[in-house]
Amino acid sequence: IYRFFFLQILLFIFIITFMISCGSAPLNTKIVGGTNASAGAWPWQASLHMYGSHFCGGSLINSEWVLSAANCFPSHSLNPTSYTVYLGQQSKKLTNSNELSRKVSEIILHPDYDNLPHDNDMALLHLSSPVNFTNYIQPVCLAAEGSTFNSDTMWVTGWGNANSGVFLIHCFAEQQILQEVDVPVVGNSKCNCLYEELITDNMMCAGPLEGGKDSCQYRQYIGDSGGPMVIKQGSKWIQAGIVSFGEGCAQPNFPGVYTRVSKYQNWINQHVGLNNTGFIHYASTTPVHNEACPTQRMFLNMTMTKQNEIVHH
Repeated sequence: IYRFFFLQILLFIFIITFMISCGSAPLNTKIVGGTNASAGAWPWQASLHMYGSHFCGGSLINSEWVLSAANCFPSHSLNPTSYTVYLGQQSKKLTNSNELSRKVSEIILHPDYDNLPHDNDMALLHLSSPVNFTNYIQPVCLAAEGSTFNSDTMWVTGWGNANSGVFLIHCFAEQQILQEVDVPVVGNSKCNCLYEELITDNMMCAGPLEGGKDSCQYRQYIGDSGGPMVIKQGSKWIQAGIVSFGEGCAQPNFPGVYTRVSKYQNWINQHVGLNNTGFIHYASTTPVHNEACPTQRMFLNMTMTKQNEIVHH
């Protein structure tokens, strides 16, 4: 019986230690603003490559698994041997001694992923072998079930694109330096009104309604999709969202849409293993959103300028 209790205590210590180990970014000194991210600022950021080229983002959630978006993986391209994950990468051109790569051994798409309107847009990538953590490679914590986000400011990172001619995660044709941008959360009720009833409870929205800041996709499956949207609580960085889709890039009254990570704690644990990922409950202390829909005139103006097709970020 004493051995049983001893093992229980060891297991408890292991779980607590693992949970504390996520969300640490010792080289991140960012407070506000910014474009180019400094090396090591976002150590969970992953760059997904297919046949040698970057096509989507992701986030390291433990030593063996990367979280990304299902929209990055069309049904005809699910052969894991086609993909490589880069971690610790800042520049796509300059040599980086802090980066490493792993082949992908397994791709798991959420079984209820719906390509339109991109509901349950989530994927898990199993790395071919575990990675060792450094100041430049760390797992991010994940928002636990029941987490709330009001008018909080989030950070989104990626290599983006800039063909929209506006500042987003610097909208240009695939940035060479990892980009970062701060975006305000937009409530689901207002976002659902703006997107004409496409927003589900499994999604969340973020971005200034005046436009100009966003995550972005250069062409289909090349850009920020699958990348993390994070927020800091105390000393821990917590991933609240996964870059999913939007109307164009950084368009006024069309904030970016993200997969709401807290809705998938059970599904992630089923595949990654219970207690193998640091889920942390986030309770917003900011005011509740103004959820009022735009006026009829504003809505008509938006509708007139709306593009014909929802595009992936």
